[in-house]
Amino acid sequence: MKILLVGASGVLGTAVAAELGARHDIIRAGRTGDVQIDIRDPASIRAAFEQVGTCDAVISAAGKVKFAPLPEMTAEDYAIGIADKLMGQVNLVLIGKDFVTDGGSFTLTTGVLAHDPIRKGSSASMVNGAVDSFVKAAAIELPRGLRINSVSPGVLLESMGGYAPFFRGHEPVPAARAALAFSKSVEGALTGQVFSVL
Repeated sequence: MKILLVGASGVLGTAVAAELGARHDIIRAGRTGDVQIDIRDPASIRAAFEQVGTCDAVISAAGKVKFAPLPEMTAEDYAIGIADKLMGQVNLVLIGKDFVTDGGSFTLTTGVLAHDPIRKGSSASMVNGAVDSFVKAAAIELPRGLRINSVSPGVLLESMGGYAPFFRGHEPVPAARAALAFSKSVEGALTGQVFSVL
C-alpha cells in the first residue's frame, strides 16, 4: 500500500512509520519530511495531496491543543485545538477522500482524555471527543467503500518526561504498542471504530 502519514516526525508518527513501513510505502508528511503540510490550512492539505497523487491510506498522527487551567482558557485558546487537531484532521478526510483509492482508509488520532479527563486538559478532551464522534458519523457516509477509524492511545511512555505531572496514576503506553492499532485500522476491515490503546 501507498500510505500518506501526516505527523511522521513525531513520537507516535515515528512508531507508526516503523510498524507499517516494513510492509508498505510510507510517504512522510509534516513540517518536515517527503511532503510539507500544514493541517491548519486547507490549501496546504490540497497541495500535499496533489503532490502525492492517489494513495491507499491516510494516517494522521498530528494535531496540537493548548493545555491550561480552565479558568485561564479563552476562546482563542480553544480555537488552537479546533483549528489544528479537530478541523485539521477533518479536512484531511474532506479533501483526501478524492485522492484515496476505492476501499482505502483514513486513521485519525485522538487520545485517552476524550473519556478520562485531567486538569488543564479541557481542550484536549473536547477536541478528542469531537474527532471520535466525527469518525463514527463519517463512516456511514464515506463513498466508494472508504473506511475511517481513530486511534485513542493513553499518554505515551516516550512523552512522560514532559507530561508525567499531569498524568499521575495513568499507565503510559509505549508508542510501538499504540502503532499496532494503526496497523489494525489500515490493514483490517473495520470502520467507524475508536481503537483505544491503554
